[in-house]
Amino acid sequence: MKGPVKIAAGVYGLGSEIVNWYVVEDGGRLTAVDAGLPKFRETLEADLRTIGYAPGDVEAVVLTHSDSDHTGVAQPLRDAGARVLIHTADDDTLRNPGPKTGEAAPARALPRVAWRWRFWRVMGHMARGGGGRPPKIEGAETFADDEVLDVPGRPRAVHTPGHTDGHCVLLFEGASTLFVGDALCTVDFFTGRLGPQVMPGPTNVSTVQARESLAAIEPLDARLLLPGHGEPWHGTPAAAVAQARGVEG
Repeated sequence: MKGPVKIAAGVYGLGSEIVNWYVVEDGGRLTAVDAGLPKFRETLEADLRTIGYAPGDVEAVVLTHSDSDHTGVAQPLRDAGARVLIHTADDDTLRNPGPKTGEAAPARALPRVAWRWRFWRVMGHMARGGGGRPPKIEGAETFADDEVLDVPGRPRAVHTPGHTDGHCVLLFEGASTLFVGDALCTVDFFTGRLGPQVMPGPTNVSTVQARESLAAIEPLDARLLLPGHGEPWHGTPAAAVAQARGVEG
């Protein structure tokens, strides 16, 4: 997906062909879900203007997790007046970004993917987008599992650790939309495989835990799933999880 584009009533997608972030409108008030890559700040005003808004219209930035391709324009939006919110378990890595741990630690991850040409394409895109220089974001508000957030759209945060320790999916019940961040993707950007699936193992702190977190996604009530990577997926979380469970990690 490459935005800006209207996906559904009050739901807009922005970003690039590899990295997605979103804006949700509720009663004329806006929440951003994730914040893309740091370089997206260069087109932030123009992108929001395309869908009829300005940075100052965004009241909150709710992050599914703290990876650098999800936090990039959080600070510019905060400077324009938005609150920034993240699960408590990812607050430290938001304030002190650095290499990931577990399976995603460079020494473990690189030997598994360095031979794939798509890996270098994605890494080049991330590097050009400033992903290697993530901003330090201090003083974000934190939330816990199953908390309904007091931001436009009132999403419910569901803790889905595995990709990161504090990863959450965000259910906007009024829009029947589940923002899955990197708990699920609809394209494996190392192999090109399409459809709902857990993110590739070398990007996760723990793929075992990420697969276990599918159980928290499965019962949620939505008709549209929006990932951090890949195209929107129209269907229920249960159907998406069933497909993801059928894909070998």
